[in-house]
Amino acid sequence: MSHVLMRGRGGRVCLPDPATTMIDRADGGQLVLYPPRRVWDRTALTREELIAWHLLIAATARAMLDTLPQLAGGCLNYWDAGNWALNPAAEPVGPKDPQAARVLHQHLCGRSPHSTDRAWQWGESPFFPAYVDRFTWSAGKAPFTASECVALVERTRIVLRDDYTEVDAQGITSAPCGACGYPTPLDDLDAVTARCPACRALLLG
Repeated sequence: MSHVLMRGRGGRVCLPDPATTMIDRADGGQLVLYPPRRVWDRTALTREELIAWHLLIAATARAMLDTLPQLAGGCLNYWDAGNWALNPAAEPVGPKDPQAARVLHQHLCGRSPHSTDRAWQWGESPFFPAYVDRFTWSAGKAPFTASECVALVERTRIVLRDDYTEVDAQGITSAPCGACGYPTPLDDLDAVTARCPACRALLLG
């Protein structure tokens, strides 16, 4: 399950699903951004939705470059994804209609000059795993820490407000979870415990 770090008019920004994380935080890390509503391709978004989503993407990217030491002197790759949902082995098994099965999302992939991951070496094109290898590929890859994510959310809000004149920072309001410390949209935090959905699920489990 992906942890939602922030959500506003431009869409939502999440950590990658732990089961399919592609890049360890020390090698550059990654975030996943979804547009304001579920669509199969960016051409299905309205003009206003597309502008808001791209502002959120750019502000989040700027936050990664500004706050993450591992990206000092580095850069980012922007990658529209949704390919695995179309794999014949994915449920439901068989051929898929992209307009029905694909869910548009964009990976912000950090490219660190100091990456030790052979698939993400500086100055080289990245390598992506085959569908069948997606879980073993992700084993041992760590997401950004809670403190890194707090800094990312705050910097994203500042860039949206000050650089892109989104006066209310697209309505983004996040606060740290009372248990794990990861920033979470206020609407997703429990009113009593301030726990995020994932931490509440752990208590129930």
